[in-house]
Amino acid sequence: MKIILTGASGQYGRSAVDKLLERVPASDLILITRKPEKLAELAARGCEVRRGDYDEPSSLVEAFAGGGRLLLISGTRVGARVVQHQAAIDAAAAAGVGHILYTSFIGIDDPANPAEVRHDHIETERLIRESRMQWTMLRDAHYADAMIVMAGPGVMATRQWVANAGDGREAMVWREDCVDCAVAALTGEGHGGKVYEITGPELQSFAEVTAMMSEITGVPIDYVPVDDEAQYAIFDAMGIPRRPVDDQYVSGIPWNSDDMVTFGRAIREGFLQICTGDVERLTGRPARSVREMIEENIEMLRAAAE
Repeated sequence: MKIILTGASGQYGRSAVDKLLERVPASDLILITRKPEKLAELAARGCEVRRGDYDEPSSLVEAFAGGGRLLLISGTRVGARVVQHQAAIDAAAAAGVGHILYTSFIGIDDPANPAEVRHDHIETERLIRESRMQWTMLRDAHYADAMIVMAGPGVMATRQWVANAGDGREAMVWREDCVDCAVAALTGEGHGGKVYEITGPELQSFAEVTAMMSEITGVPIDYVPVDDEAQYAIFDAMGIPRRPVDDQYVSGIPWNSDDMVTFGRAIREGFLQICTGDVERLTGRPARSVREMIEENIEMLRAAAE
């Protein structure tokens, strides 16, 4: 049975392809991307690389033809993804795909959750459940990579972690652990109708992570809690757009502040205080910790503080 991946040229998608190639023949993979030239190397290895664009629904039915399972990797345009995902779900059903697995997000069942990402994910899950396909929801927690690897250098340079997350706690997860879970579900059996909450191994506040980063690197860092308006002002000063803009990066990150500020509020108010053993349940090994990620990137973080 062939496996389809949307967003195959993105960071999550490329990692998933690399791991899938350790388990299945290249000819079993159908890789969907807006820019097939980015995957020329994978095409040369025998993967089927096809052009498909969430914003061009007509491109998707043909792109999905012949696939049995689809990993729908959520789009990056927070607040505008439901229409895109609807196009992919409709195309998958029309192409005869039997099982759709979706990279969703934790904490979305509570309608009081203020995180802007909630709407995109809960509506996409609803559309998938209402389709005739089998489904699996892979609800990923906040990526530790986003905070330690991407935002971490700025924290180290300023000696401050400024956030509107208050004392809220969450179990940040390695992106690679999320990918490993997706690959396990894609290549295994018995995952139909399952919701997995994919988290790190322990609940921690930003203050606790800041203290840990300081301890491990030996660089004094302070956690500075701010309110939502102050957080917006900081992002505005950095030139980060309030609404998502395709392919726009600030300091190497595709940020938009409406997403991040409501995300911080959701942490602060306890909506992401979820910790499970689903990484181990799917992969057979425990989820890796934030401490391990800091230790793995210690030289990079120390260099950013110089």
